[in-house]
Amino acid sequence: MTAEPPAIPLLDLGAQYREIGAELEAAVLRVLRSGRYVLGETVARFEEAVAEHLGVRHAIGVASGSDALLLALMALEVRPGDEVVTSPFSFFATAAAIVRLGATPVFADIDPEDFGLSTASIRLTERTRALMPVHLYGQCGDMRTLDAIARRHRLPIVEDAAQAIGASRDGWRVGDGDLACLSFYPTKNLGAAGDAGLVVTGDDALAARVRRLRTHGAESRYEHLEVGLNSRLDAVQAAILTVKLKHLDRWNEARRARAAVYDELFRAAGLAGEVSLPAVAVGSTHVFHQYVVRVPQREALRAHLAARGIASEVYYPIALHLQPCFASLGYHRGDLPEAERAADEVLALPIYPELERTAQERIVAAVREFHGR
Repeated sequence: MTAEPPAIPLLDLGAQYREIGAELEAAVLRVLRSGRYVLGETVARFEEAVAEHLGVRHAIGVASGSDALLLALMALEVRPGDEVVTSPFSFFATAAAIVRLGATPVFADIDPEDFGLSTASIRLTERTRALMPVHLYGQCGDMRTLDAIARRHRLPIVEDAAQAIGASRDGWRVGDGDLACLSFYPTKNLGAAGDAGLVVTGDDALAARVRRLRTHGAESRYEHLEVGLNSRLDAVQAAILTVKLKHLDRWNEARRARAAVYDELFRAAGLAGEVSLPAVAVGSTHVFHQYVVRVPQREALRAHLAARGIASEVYYPIALHLQPCFASLGYHRGDLPEAERAADEVLALPIYPELERTAQERIVAAVREFHGR
């Protein structure tokens, strides 16, 4: 009997652990022996290291990427009645942070090539308080154009960069906006062993505000200048992230290499008419948090892949403007056609630095088989 080929996961964190597990364990053990588990020197060192890596003045560790978004908007004093322009094609936390402050998300459609905000579809009003673009799948959006709009209307930019640490485009590095928010959820290119996030900014006043807000609005112990959150980065996660940060550039380059292999294999298979490959904008450094193709028969293809032990995922199957909890905003199907079409077609295939070419060949062969090639 022929043995079944091994399953191909969407992401293999075990492979990463096998490479750097000893470093991670030593770093965590140092924290456990220190007796300082929340904020402290370990967190401060990570904040300094990641700020230097990104080329920003300030990096403030927080409990999650979702909290980073919320804290950034709080620092800008976004309030009930305000509007924040953002993407309808993102993880739920993007719009949820706006709504939690009583403000209104105003959804602009997306660019079908890079999945970022379509600057042509942005509509501003006298209530617009900020712009919140999303860098999806590891590619930086068209920030030069967006920044020009923001400057013209004197609006701050909050970058949702949860998936795009290390990405850039036309000389704009993710994090160059007024505020940028990162997630270190374990599946991210730079992933913790639990929830963790970061707010980066070049503005001293905004940095001080975020630091205060992450500790219940306290300027000093038991003296609270405002009501904030309990959103402190813990030292264990900071220690893990400090170790991994040293490997991030190499891992991102490995992801780009795997994406290039996919492109090569798909084109050689003659699937250009059936599978739309990821577009990388000119002047863009893509970090391929996900390798996302577009296919018209997505669910059938997913079932076909699953039957062959190949994982895949949909990010995201429902555009935010069509989520039931946002029905009161008054959007309907057809209002944002590019986001809706993307939600119907996108499919993420396995990608991670340790993914072997033989596995990619097997994945592309399965897609070719599905299309009868």
